[in-house]
Amino acid sequence: MISGILIEGFIYGIMVLGVFMTFRVLNFCDMTVDGSFPMGACILAACLTHGISPSCALLIAFCGGAVAGLFTTLIYSKLRIPDLLAGILVMTMLYSVNLRIMSNHANVSFLRLNTIFKSLSGAFPAAGDWAIVIFIAVFVAILTFLLNTFFSTDFGLTMGALGSNPQMVISQGVDPRFVRAVGICLGDAMAALSGAMFAMYQGFADVGSGTGVVVSGLASLMLGEFLIRSNKIGWQTFRVILGSILYRALMYVARRYGSVVGLGPNDLKLITGLLIIVCLIISKTNISAYFKEHLKRPSVS
Repeated sequence: MISGILIEGFIYGIMVLGVFMTFRVLNFCDMTVDGSFPMGACILAACLTHGISPSCALLIAFCGGAVAGLFTTLIYSKLRIPDLLAGILVMTMLYSVNLRIMSNHANVSFLRLNTIFKSLSGAFPAAGDWAIVIFIAVFVAILTFLLNTFFSTDFGLTMGALGSNPQMVISQGVDPRFVRAVGICLGDAMAALSGAMFAMYQGFADVGSGTGVVVSGLASLMLGEFLIRSNKIGWQTFRVILGSILYRALMYVARRYGSVVGLGPNDLKLITGLLIIVCLIISKTNISAYFKEHLKRPSVS
Protein backbone atom coordinates (compact mmCIF):
# COMPACT_ATOMS: atom_id res chain seq x y z
CA MET A 1 0.00 0.00 0.00
CA ILE A 2 2.61 2.56 1.11
CA SER A 3 5.01 1.60 -1.66
CA GLY A 4 2.27 1.97 -4.28
CA ILE A 5 1.32 5.42 -2.98
CA LEU A 6 4.95 6.53 -3.04
CA ILE A 7 5.54 5.20 -6.55
CA GLU A 8 2.46 6.91 -7.96
CA GLY A 9 3.19 10.06 -5.96
CA PHE A 10 6.74 10.34 -7.29
CA ILE A 11 5.77 9.50 -10.88
CA TYR A 12 2.87 11.94 -10.98
CA GLY A 13 5.08 14.42 -9.14
CA ILE A 14 7.13 14.78 -12.34
CA MET A 15 3.95 15.85 -14.13
CA VAL A 16 3.06 18.23 -11.29
CA LEU A 17 6.48 19.86 -11.66
CA GLY A 18 5.50 20.57 -15.27
CA VAL A 19 2.18 22.02 -14.14
CA PHE A 20 4.08 24.11 -11.61
CA MET A 21 6.23 25.59 -14.38
CA THR A 22 3.32 26.58 -16.61
CA PHE A 23 0.54 27.47 -14.19
CA ARG A 24 2.61 28.97 -11.36
CA VAL A 25 5.90 30.18 -12.81
CA LEU A 26 4.68 31.37 -16.22
CA ASN A 27 1.07 32.06 -15.22
CA PHE A 28 0.08 30.19 -18.40
CA CYS A 29 -3.02 27.99 -18.38
CA ASP A 30 -1.66 24.99 -20.28
CA MET A 31 -4.24 22.27 -20.85
CA THR A 32 -1.86 20.47 -23.20
CA VAL A 33 -0.84 18.30 -20.24
CA ASP A 34 -3.95 16.16 -20.70
CA GLY A 35 -2.59 15.25 -24.13
CA SER A 36 1.17 15.24 -23.53
CA PHE A 37 0.87 12.87 -20.54
CA PRO A 38 -0.61 9.98 -22.61
CA MET A 39 1.64 11.02 -25.50
CA GLY A 40 4.64 10.01 -23.41
CA ALA A 41 3.05 6.62 -22.75
CA CYS A 42 2.24 6.12 -26.44
CA ILE A 43 5.77 7.06 -27.54
CA LEU A 44 7.19 4.65 -24.97
CA ALA A 45 4.94 1.86 -26.27
CA ALA A 46 5.93 2.53 -29.89
CA CYS A 47 9.62 2.59 -29.01
CA LEU A 48 9.54 -0.59 -26.94
CA THR A 49 7.66 -2.52 -29.61
CA HIS A 50 10.35 -1.50 -32.13
CA GLY A 51 13.17 -2.76 -29.92
CA ILE A 52 14.40 0.58 -28.56
CA SER A 53 15.81 0.46 -25.03
CA PRO A 54 13.57 1.79 -22.23
CA SER A 55 16.02 4.57 -21.27
CA CYS A 56 16.17 5.86 -24.85
CA ALA A 57 12.39 5.54 -25.09
CA LEU A 58 12.00 7.78 -22.02
CA LEU A 59 14.26 10.39 -23.62
CA ILE A 60 12.25 10.27 -26.85
CA ALA A 61 9.02 10.63 -24.86
CA PHE A 62 10.50 13.67 -23.11
CA CYS A 63 11.33 15.24 -26.48
CA GLY A 64 7.87 14.40 -27.82
CA GLY A 65 6.23 16.26 -24.95
CA ALA A 66 8.47 19.26 -25.66
CA VAL A 67 7.27 19.28 -29.29
CA ALA A 68 3.65 19.26 -28.09
CA GLY A 69 4.39 22.25 -25.86
CA LEU A 70 6.05 24.02 -28.78
CA PHE A 71 2.88 23.70 -30.87
CA THR A 72 0.85 25.19 -28.02
CA THR A 73 3.27 28.10 -27.83
CA LEU A 74 3.14 28.72 -31.58
CA ILE A 75 -0.67 28.70 -31.61
CA TYR A 76 -0.71 31.10 -28.67
CA SER A 77 1.93 33.54 -29.91
CA LYS A 78 1.59 33.41 -33.69
CA LEU A 79 -2.18 33.03 -34.04
CA ARG A 80 -2.92 35.11 -30.92
CA ILE A 81 -5.27 32.49 -29.54
CA PRO A 82 -5.83 32.59 -25.73
CA ASP A 83 -3.65 30.23 -23.71
CA LEU A 84 -6.57 28.13 -22.43
CA LEU A 85 -7.99 27.58 -25.92
CA ALA A 86 -4.54 26.92 -27.43
CA GLY A 87 -3.93 24.18 -24.88
CA ILE A 88 -7.35 22.63 -25.43
CA LEU A 89 -6.81 22.61 -29.20
CA VAL A 90 -3.46 20.84 -28.95
CA MET A 91 -4.80 18.45 -26.30
CA THR A 92 -7.68 17.51 -28.62
CA MET A 93 -5.43 17.01 -31.63
CA LEU A 94 -2.98 14.93 -29.61
CA TYR A 95 -5.62 12.23 -29.13
CA SER A 96 -5.47 11.44 -32.83
CA VAL A 97 -1.70 11.85 -32.88
CA ASN A 98 -1.33 9.40 -30.00
CA LEU A 99 -3.46 6.84 -31.82
CA ARG A 100 -1.21 7.24 -34.85
CA ILE A 101 1.88 6.75 -32.71
CA MET A 102 0.51 3.42 -31.44
CA SER A 103 -0.60 2.34 -34.95
CA ASN A 104 -4.28 3.07 -34.22
CA HIS A 105 -4.30 0.84 -31.13
CA ALA A 106 -6.00 2.46 -28.14
CA ASN A 107 -4.14 0.20 -25.71
CA VAL A 108 -0.75 -1.54 -25.87
CA SER A 109 0.38 -4.04 -23.24
CA PHE A 110 3.98 -4.31 -22.04
CA LEU A 111 3.53 -7.91 -20.89
CA ARG A 112 6.15 -9.27 -23.28
CA LEU A 113 8.29 -6.13 -23.38
CA ASN A 114 11.22 -5.29 -21.15
CA THR A 115 10.98 -2.16 -19.01
CA ILE A 116 13.13 -0.54 -16.33
CA PHE A 117 10.70 -1.49 -13.57
CA LYS A 118 10.57 -5.13 -14.72
CA SER A 119 14.36 -5.25 -14.63
CA LEU A 120 14.41 -3.81 -11.11
CA SER A 121 11.83 -6.31 -9.88
CA GLY A 122 13.81 -9.15 -11.45
CA ALA A 123 17.12 -7.98 -10.02
CA PHE A 124 15.76 -7.46 -6.50
CA PRO A 125 12.85 -9.90 -6.09
CA ALA A 126 13.01 -9.81 -2.30
CA ALA A 127 12.61 -6.04 -2.20
CA GLY A 128 9.38 -6.07 -4.20
CA ASP A 129 8.07 -2.63 -5.09
CA TRP A 130 10.55 -0.92 -2.75
CA ALA A 131 13.30 -1.27 -5.34
CA ILE A 132 11.10 0.77 -7.70
CA VAL A 133 10.40 3.29 -4.92
CA ILE A 134 14.11 3.88 -4.35
CA PHE A 135 14.82 4.18 -8.07
CA ILE A 136 12.03 6.64 -8.79
CA ALA A 137 12.79 8.65 -5.62
CA VAL A 138 16.42 9.09 -6.71
CA PHE A 139 15.29 9.94 -10.23
CA VAL A 140 12.86 12.61 -9.00
CA ALA A 141 15.47 14.00 -6.58
CA ILE A 142 17.96 14.45 -9.44
CA LEU A 143 15.29 16.01 -11.65
CA THR A 144 14.25 18.41 -8.88
CA PHE A 145 17.87 19.37 -8.25
CA LEU A 146 18.38 20.15 -11.93
CA LEU A 147 15.18 22.21 -11.96
CA ASN A 148 16.27 24.17 -8.87
CA THR A 149 19.64 24.82 -10.49
CA PHE A 150 17.93 26.01 -13.65
CA PHE A 151 15.74 28.47 -11.73
CA SER A 152 18.85 29.85 -10.02
CA THR A 153 20.29 30.94 -13.37
CA ASP A 154 19.60 34.32 -14.95
CA PHE A 155 17.41 32.70 -17.58
CA GLY A 156 15.42 30.81 -14.95
CA LEU A 157 14.88 33.95 -12.90
CA THR A 158 13.77 35.77 -16.03
CA MET A 159 11.29 33.00 -16.74
CA GLY A 160 9.84 33.38 -13.26
CA ALA A 161 9.55 37.13 -13.66
CA LEU A 162 7.70 36.70 -16.97
CA GLY A 163 4.70 35.20 -15.22
CA SER A 164 4.22 38.15 -12.89
CA ASN A 165 5.69 41.11 -14.75
CA PRO A 166 6.20 40.65 -18.51
CA GLN A 167 7.12 44.31 -18.91
CA MET A 168 10.14 43.83 -16.66
CA VAL A 169 11.39 41.06 -18.94
CA ILE A 170 10.88 43.18 -22.05
CA SER A 171 12.71 46.11 -20.45
CA GLN A 172 15.74 43.83 -19.95
CA GLY A 173 15.89 43.23 -23.70
CA VAL A 174 14.68 39.62 -23.53
CA ASP A 175 12.12 38.22 -25.96
CA PRO A 176 9.24 37.00 -23.75
CA ARG A 177 7.97 34.66 -26.48
CA PHE A 178 11.21 32.66 -26.42
CA VAL A 179 11.30 32.46 -22.62
CA ARG A 180 7.66 31.37 -22.50
CA ALA A 181 8.24 28.77 -25.21
CA VAL A 182 11.11 27.20 -23.28
CA GLY A 183 9.02 27.01 -20.10
CA ILE A 184 5.98 25.48 -21.79
CA CYS A 185 8.11 22.97 -23.68
CA LEU A 186 9.82 21.90 -20.45
CA GLY A 187 6.48 21.63 -18.65
CA ASP A 188 4.92 19.39 -21.29
CA ALA A 189 8.14 17.41 -21.65
CA MET A 190 8.00 16.53 -17.96
CA ALA A 191 4.32 15.62 -18.30
CA ALA A 192 5.19 13.24 -21.16
CA LEU A 193 8.06 11.76 -19.13
CA SER A 194 5.67 11.20 -16.24
CA GLY A 195 3.16 9.52 -18.55
CA ALA A 196 5.83 7.21 -19.95
CA MET A 197 7.03 6.17 -16.49
CA PHE A 198 3.47 5.58 -15.27
CA ALA A 199 2.80 3.40 -18.32
CA MET A 200 5.88 1.34 -17.42
CA TYR A 201 4.63 0.98 -13.87
CA GLN A 202 1.09 -0.10 -14.75
CA GLY A 203 2.28 -2.32 -17.62
CA PHE A 204 0.41 -0.80 -20.55
CA ALA A 205 -0.10 2.41 -22.49
CA ASP A 206 -3.57 3.86 -23.06
CA VAL A 207 -4.55 6.90 -25.14
CA GLY A 208 -7.17 7.85 -22.56
CA SER A 209 -4.80 7.87 -19.59
CA GLY A 210 -4.50 11.66 -19.62
CA THR A 211 -8.12 12.44 -18.82
CA GLY A 212 -8.22 14.81 -15.85
CA VAL A 213 -4.46 14.71 -15.31
CA VAL A 214 -4.07 18.49 -15.28
CA VAL A 215 -6.84 18.77 -12.65
CA SER A 216 -5.14 16.23 -10.40
CA GLY A 217 -1.88 18.09 -10.99
CA LEU A 218 -3.44 21.34 -9.81
CA ALA A 219 -4.89 19.60 -6.77
CA SER A 220 -1.47 18.17 -5.88
CA LEU A 221 0.15 21.55 -6.43
CA MET A 222 -2.30 23.32 -4.13
CA LEU A 223 -2.03 20.66 -1.44
CA GLY A 224 1.71 21.21 -1.39
CA GLU A 225 1.23 24.96 -1.16
CA PHE A 226 -1.13 24.44 1.75
CA LEU A 227 1.47 22.37 3.63
CA ILE A 228 4.54 24.55 2.99
CA ARG A 229 4.53 28.31 2.43
CA SER A 230 7.82 29.61 1.11
CA ASN A 231 9.23 31.83 -1.62
CA LYS A 232 12.41 29.75 -1.91
CA ILE A 233 12.41 27.73 -5.09
CA GLY A 234 13.90 24.66 -3.37
CA TRP A 235 10.99 24.45 -0.95
CA GLN A 236 8.50 25.14 -3.73
CA THR A 237 9.66 22.21 -5.86
CA PHE A 238 9.86 20.00 -2.76
CA ARG A 239 6.28 20.80 -1.80
CA VAL A 240 5.18 19.92 -5.34
CA ILE A 241 6.42 16.35 -4.83
CA LEU A 242 5.05 16.25 -1.29
CA GLY A 243 1.65 17.44 -2.53
CA SER A 244 1.62 14.76 -5.23
CA ILE A 245 2.28 12.01 -2.68
CA LEU A 246 -0.38 13.39 -0.33
CA TYR A 247 -2.92 13.60 -3.16
CA ARG A 248 -2.29 9.97 -4.12
CA ALA A 249 -2.66 8.96 -0.47
CA LEU A 250 -5.98 10.80 -0.23
CA MET A 251 -7.22 9.12 -3.40
CA TYR A 252 -6.23 5.74 -1.99
CA VAL A 253 -8.15 6.43 1.21
CA ALA A 254 -11.15 7.62 -0.79
CA ARG A 255 -11.14 4.47 -2.93
CA ARG A 256 -10.73 2.10 0.02
CA TYR A 257 -12.90 3.73 2.68
CA GLY A 258 -15.21 5.94 0.64
CA SER A 259 -17.99 3.37 0.78
CA VAL A 260 -18.35 4.10 4.51
CA VAL A 261 -19.74 7.56 3.69
CA GLY A 262 -21.42 6.49 0.46
CA LEU A 263 -18.63 7.44 -1.96
CA GLY A 264 -17.47 5.21 -4.81
CA PRO A 265 -14.77 5.25 -7.49
CA ASN A 266 -17.01 7.43 -9.67
CA ASP A 267 -16.84 10.17 -7.04
CA LEU A 268 -13.05 10.63 -7.20
CA LYS A 269 -13.34 13.51 -9.67
CA LEU A 270 -15.81 15.19 -7.32
CA ILE A 271 -13.36 14.79 -4.44
CA THR A 272 -10.55 16.24 -6.57
CA GLY A 273 -12.64 19.27 -7.48
CA LEU A 274 -13.59 19.87 -3.86
CA LEU A 275 -9.93 19.63 -2.84
CA ILE A 276 -9.01 22.31 -5.37
CA ILE A 277 -11.81 24.59 -4.18
CA VAL A 278 -10.76 24.21 -0.54
CA CYS A 279 -7.10 24.81 -1.37
CA LEU A 280 -7.99 27.88 -3.42
CA ILE A 281 -9.86 29.33 -0.48
CA ILE A 282 -7.26 28.52 2.19
CA SER A 283 -3.92 28.65 0.39
CA LYS A 284 -2.93 31.96 -1.18
CA THR A 285 0.70 31.93 -2.30
CA ASN A 286 2.59 34.14 -4.68
CA ILE A 287 5.57 32.55 -6.41
CA SER A 288 6.44 35.77 -8.20
CA ALA A 289 7.86 37.20 -4.96
CA TYR A 290 10.84 34.85 -5.21
CA PHE A 291 11.72 35.91 -8.74
CA LYS A 292 11.09 39.62 -8.11
CA GLU A 293 13.44 39.50 -5.12
CA HIS A 294 16.25 37.88 -7.14
CA LEU A 295 15.82 40.15 -10.12
CA LYS A 296 16.36 43.34 -8.16
CA ARG A 297 19.39 45.27 -9.38
CA PRO A 298 21.25 47.80 -7.27
CA SER A 299 20.48 51.35 -8.35
CA VAL A 300 23.31 53.47 -9.72
CA SER A 301 23.41 56.94 -8.20
